[in-house]
Amino acid sequence: MRRALAGVALAVTSMVALSFLIPLALLVQSEARARSTTQAEQRASALAPVLALTTRSRDVQQAVSGLDSERRLAVHLPDGEVIGTRHAPASALARAERERETLAMDTADGWVYLQPVILAGDRVAVVESFVPASALSRGVVLSWGVMSLLAVGLVAGSVLVADRLGARVVRSSRELSRASNALGEGDLGIRVEPAGPPELKEAGRAFNSMADRVVGLLATERELVADLSHRLRTPLTALRLEAERMGSAPGSERLTAAITHLQTEIDSIISAARSPLAVDPPGGGRADGSGDGAAGNRCEVSGVVRRRVEFWAVLAGQQDRSCGLEVTTEPTPVRLPYDDLAAVVDALIGNVFQHTPEGTAFAVEVERTAGSVVLCVDDAGPGIADPDLALARGVSVGGSTGLGLDIALRAARATRGDVTIGRGPLGGARVRVELGLAAAVPPAGAPSRASRAVRAAARRGRRTTPDRGAPSG
Repeated sequence: MRRALAGVALAVTSMVALSFLIPLALLVQSEARARSTTQAEQRASALAPVLALTTRSRDVQQAVSGLDSERRLAVHLPDGEVIGTRHAPASALARAERERETLAMDTADGWVYLQPVILAGDRVAVVESFVPASALSRGVVLSWGVMSLLAVGLVAGSVLVADRLGARVVRSSRELSRASNALGEGDLGIRVEPAGPPELKEAGRAFNSMADRVVGLLATERELVADLSHRLRTPLTALRLEAERMGSAPGSERLTAAITHLQTEIDSIISAARSPLAVDPPGGGRADGSGDGAAGNRCEVSGVVRRRVEFWAVLAGQQDRSCGLEVTTEPTPVRLPYDDLAAVVDALIGNVFQHTPEGTAFAVEVERTAGSVVLCVDDAGPGIADPDLALARGVSVGGSTGLGLDIALRAARATRGDVTIGRGPLGGARVRVELGLAAAVPPAGAPSRASRAVRAAARRGRRTTPDRGAPSG
């Protein structure tokens, strides 16, 4: 925009300058010629009274010398004598003498003015006044140079003013754009100082108002989430009392443990929802050095997947489901909190349990590519008829809430990845989640994957429920 404004100013002022400069240059040239020819005519006219009084060579010579110090005057007497320097062609002199009319003409050397003077006895003398070509354009080049410098100064000044104005507008626009991008990336505290033209100032004030409104809406939403989570405590308390009444009945310990874990999760949700709004700076957080990523905004996909598959393997064993796990040995860091990635894995595996009959096999695979980590969950079920519809938030193809796959999609896009649904090698659905690597890490060696079947835990003979609830798709 800055360059465009400068270009417009350059074009407009150049056209205006040229529209004045060209006529002025022609006028200066015409005025210089007119000044020189007028002086020549005046010198010729000054000799007419002298010739009317006397035609003696000595007197005429004295008069010519007094009027002309540059040898530009000449007098052609009736007897053919020429006093001064002749420049006019003979034909022009003969015509002026014969027709007794004033003549002015351009020659190869300059401009000639012939004025006949009628003497006594019907005789004619011709006064010749000459102006050389250099005198006709004297001062023109200097005038043109001065006007050109003024025009260049005018154009340069207008371009400079336009550039300063453009810089001011661009600076304000870039600040507004930077703040908008920062707000889109989650920096809720970003604001702008309205500056620039009135329109940009108004846009800056509108942005600040919008940012304040967004913060207010997010705070209201978080408070609503906390209130809704708090309402779950009442039925949870009733469920705990029912579990205590069961005493030492079979399964009571597992039920009590599940209720306790659910109570902890609800308390965590309420605490997080009612904490002040805060956004981690880009690139913040820390990586868990153990590879399991238990804290911060970064974790290892391999470690999280192993833990969650081990948990689901217990339920898979109770339902006679074959559960396979294939995980790469290379580092797989992604910029996601542990809980968010665990929710993704639980959502995908939970969909298998919810939407396929008991005994349906499934497999989980983690591999690393040049710039991403790919998590695949395959099953041997009937598959997903409409993958695009399944990825729509709040839309379920199996009668659930329709949020499970959306959880995975949002987590993937938070790392510049994506989610795709297709057919897997087991014959059923394959959900492929691509997560962008958190940083460039050197490979641990040649790509290799350690395979193991997580079936041993299934033979424990205990049926349990997921500690995060069975996510639905």
